[in-house]
Amino acid sequence: MTRPDTPLRSLRARIVAVATAAVVLAGVAVAYTLHAAQRAQSADATSEFGLDGGQLYFRSTEAGAGRVARLPVPGKGPRTTGGPSCERFYAAAGTGLCLQRRSGIPPKSYAVVLDDRLREKRRIALTGIPNRARVSASGRMLSWTMFATGDSYAGSSFSTRTSILDTRTGYLIKNMEEIPLTIDGRRYHAPDVNYWGVTFAKDDNLFYATVSTKGRTYLVRGDMKKWSATALRQNVECPSLSPDNTRIAFKKRVRKGTSDPWRLYVLDLRTMRERPLAERDSVDDQAAWLDDGTVAYALPGRDGRKQDIWSTPADGTGRPTLRVRGGSSPAAVR
Repeated sequence: MTRPDTPLRSLRARIVAVATAAVVLAGVAVAYTLHAAQRAQSADATSEFGLDGGQLYFRSTEAGAGRVARLPVPGKGPRTTGGPSCERFYAAAGTGLCLQRRSGIPPKSYAVVLDDRLREKRRIALTGIPNRARVSASGRMLSWTMFATGDSYAGSSFSTRTSILDTRTGYLIKNMEEIPLTIDGRRYHAPDVNYWGVTFAKDDNLFYATVSTKGRTYLVRGDMKKWSATALRQNVECPSLSPDNTRIAFKKRVRKGTSDPWRLYVLDLRTMRERPLAERDSVDDQAAWLDDGTVAYALPGRDGRKQDIWSTPADGTGRPTLRVRGGSSPAAVR
């Protein structure tokens, strides 16, 4: 009878114990990493302040962080910071919309619905690059546009995907391209149709947007209940409906073959007459109305990278005024 090999058994036991401990520690590390990531993501969509009337909210780029900040609507007083980090932002009537983009392979994008304290209510995973964001005056209807390919409207090699969310019912339209479209009185079909820049009427049913096809852009009026869209006129991009719902601010292509082709105009929906605004620089933005007489928009800043927010009278008079240094995505909460 041979004696048991006690040292060998002891060694095997120690190896098993070490391996088990390593597995446990690895699991704890993974769990901690995931928990930390979730906490960071959650904290990134919270704010130190809420949506209050009489404030101009915007994406602040002063420190390069892209976090939501605010100022009194006249643009005077200290800047309040501490909002969520967004690529595009808009807010109205106690509802905020924050488009985020996160690095990774591949990068991830999200539409984050925020409440009146800028706390996250819903997060929707997206594909592409955040580009436009809008909230209806009641806070019910939300829309966003993502660049699926390309990153500029100046050229022709781009594709967009525009979504609409009804926050009351939770119904999400992931892509508007299937909406029945009428151009020149006829139902229109084409594989190159792209929508962007939705703006909602006060009834939360009618909306306006840009559609492009065959190298042309159109202003379309849509009806949510009928789920239809009709082209009204050509050469209208990124419409923005005035608070009284009588006019649309938009960018019009006035120069071809350049990197700065647009100028801001305002269209009277009753007469369908348009007039250029005092801003002569090319504005690649969906303008926002500060009130019934003033529109705001972003332009490249002095360093060529960051943006500044400017405003100009909506009747074509006056001159542009610098509102916010180092800011974009203006939204006046009334």
